[in-house]
Amino acid sequence: MEYVYAALLLHKEKKEINEANITSIIKASGATVNEAQVKALIAALADVNIEEAIKAAPVAVAAAPAASAASGAKEEKKEAEVPSGKTEEQAMEGLSALFG
Repeated sequence: MEYVYAALLLHKEKKEINEANITSIIKASGATVNEAQVKALIAALADVNIEEAIKAAPVAVAAAPAASAASGAKEEKKEAEVPSGKTEEQAMEGLSALFG
């Protein structure tokens, strides 16, 4: 998972997503680098438009608990919502496009 995070970080910072940059981020995080996973990620992302994949990914919004400390009100939690017409399985299929 850290490899995908590294790729997303590089994309956000508009840096080239390549083996050297992914390896640098993983090493900086203190994790051990698996060169095979780095190569596999780079190969999987070769034909992926990350910006389009991010736009296509479902966005679930989790509401923060609403609490009133002064009045002692009970906390309420709202469930994360999946975009209309999509099940959680369908939403996860969209994310699998990132892995080739």
